[in-house]
Amino acid sequence: QAQLVESGGGLVQPGGSLRLSCAASRFAFSLYTMSWYRQALGKERELVARIGSVDGSTNYADSVNGRFTISRDDAKMMVYLQMNSLKPEDTAVYYCNAVLSTVVYYWGQGTQVTVSS
Repeated sequence: QAQLVESGGGLVQPGGSLRLSCAASRFAFSLYTMSWYRQALGKERELVARIGSVDGSTNYADSVNGRFTISRDDAKMMVYLQMNSLKPEDTAVYYCNAVLSTVVYYWGQGTQVTVSS
């Protein structure tokens, strides 16, 4: 069955950087739109960044635009989120998401990112 496994989370000081990775398996990765979401304590899950399956087009939440970069490697079935200039408000559990249609989608288990001095 399809699987998404996130890694790369941790504790970082404000202004620092982290790179999240998401390893996909057991589905046709290159056909899927891939996204990163996050959910802070007590808040709803929100879209952080998305990358398309065909042209690799990207879009970002306003709060991270210019600081975060999403990328994908279809050969390795990986998606990445490079996070720079991290702020305390970026603290959340970050989830990898794969979508083919409204009824075919997968979620990872999440990785914690904590930005604190």
